[in-house]
Amino acid sequence: MTDRPRRATVEPMHWEERLLALFDDLEQQAEGLALSARDAEVAELGRAEYAQVDLASRLHGSVGRRVGLVVEGLGRLDAVLARVGAEWCLADDGSHEWLVRVDALMQVSGLGEQAVDARHRSLGARLGFGSALRGVADERLPVLLHLRGGGTVRGTVRRVGADFVELLAGVPDGAWADAASARPEVVAFGAVAAVRRT
Repeated sequence: MTDRPRRATVEPMHWEERLLALFDDLEQQAEGLALSARDAEVAELGRAEYAQVDLASRLHGSVGRRVGLVVEGLGRLDAVLARVGAEWCLADDGSHEWLVRVDALMQVSGLGEQAVDARHRSLGARLGFGSALRGVADERLPVLLHLRGGGTVRGTVRRVGADFVELLAGVPDGAWADAASARPEVVAFGAVAAVRRT
């Protein structure tokens, strides 16, 4: 007598097992869809949040880095970003310190990935361009204003208004007694791209 191989008997799946398998499969699909939806929502929130980041915030996050600044009316400036205010940045190229208006920046390279929101900046970092120019006026040293249109104005900062700077042209260092005979030049902040000492 030869032994015939026995056929494996497959027990039929009970309805309960089928339903449980179906429910498990549906739950896994639902979890996958929920994770996909959550990932899409997180990505959208990230895009919306990043849309609120301005250039000044990126500059604040890169203080101390060497950056390339393309300044309207001036050209390219490779310098270390020393300080940043509300409307300006101070860049040191090794030869000169440049007070650059943020809204005159056309392009910036070398920025870090960080950004510092205005709420998290120090009080000094919230000061505007006028405040920075008042500090320059206190020095009573000749400066060169680079204009956005490409020209320059040379003089000593005499006074700083709400939206303009008044320069005295032709006043030698420390010769403020002769300031009455000097020609005042008034330049609107909006026309200024950058300022440096001469």
